[in-house]
Amino acid sequence: MDTSAERLARTIGDRVKSERKNHDWTLDQLAELAGVSRRMLINVEQGTANPSVSILLKLSDALGLGLPALVEPPEAARSKITRAGEGAALWTGENGGRGVLVAGTDAPDVVELWDWTLAPGERLESEPHSSGTRELLHLLKGSITIEVDGEIHELKAGDAISFDGDAPHAYANLRKTAATFSLCVYEPGVGHTHKPESTNAK
Repeated sequence: MDTSAERLARTIGDRVKSERKNHDWTLDQLAELAGVSRRMLINVEQGTANPSVSILLKLSDALGLGLPALVEPPEAARSKITRAGEGAALWTGENGGRGVLVAGTDAPDVVELWDWTLAPGERLESEPHSSGTRELLHLLKGSITIEVDGEIHELKAGDAISFDGDAPHAYANLRKTAATFSLCVYEPGVGHTHKPESTNAK
């Protein structure tokens, strides 16, 4: 990982560990609640992992935080500015594409604002998010294909789409030029599906 990726990994790891301890949960308990392996959780907390967006969503939901709060240090402020180049790059494509989380709100009703670039030939498949999640996408440049629960939608620059994020979905760039788009994800009731279990870890 480069320096910025290492710094982000440490920030995420520190936040996950701190929140887990605030809940008085063991590694096993959080791993079970989030549906991730204990080894992955350890690596995340130690800042040595490069977890997928899917894993980060599972951890943030289990902790009742929401993804935006997971990738940045706690900060009490009415306004927060993310300067150009300072967003959390949580996805990197094999051909140079990037998914950058640039802004978000706190739980329970979480809104995420993303800046995405899909290089030619890149495809991102997303597992269904929590129930009630909606996604809004505005294509700024290029062309992309959006697949939502088996339905295929072709978008060109200037087009927009809204769809259910709690269904399987994917974004793909089948063209020879890069595509850029803004993505807004609304996830209501973050953390409400996870309640503290017995303190007896499995």
